[in-house]
Amino acid sequence: MRIEAFNQVQQLYNSNKTTKNQKTDKPAFTDQLQISSIGKDIQTAKQAVIQSPDIRENVTAPLKQAIQSGTYSVNGQQFADKLLEKYYDTQA
Repeated sequence: MRIEAFNQVQQLYNSNKTTKNQKTDKPAFTDQLQISSIGKDIQTAKQAVIQSPDIRENVTAPLKQAIQSGTYSVNGQQFADKLLEKYYDTQA
């Protein structure tokens, strides 16, 4: 084996090694989040639901008062009609 040939091959491999440590002036990429207008509308609706009370006092207060005073009465026929209406709605 000739040593000169080995040295030539070694020089060939060493000369091809280039370092890429050059800095570029390009700004680095950063993660971004974009929310669509529908997504924003959904967030607004969710906030409105969260901020609304669970019980509507303007509806329940008169009923509570009528029950406490003993003047609340239930019409059996209307109750049965509503009950059957709900039953048939769920069967369809």
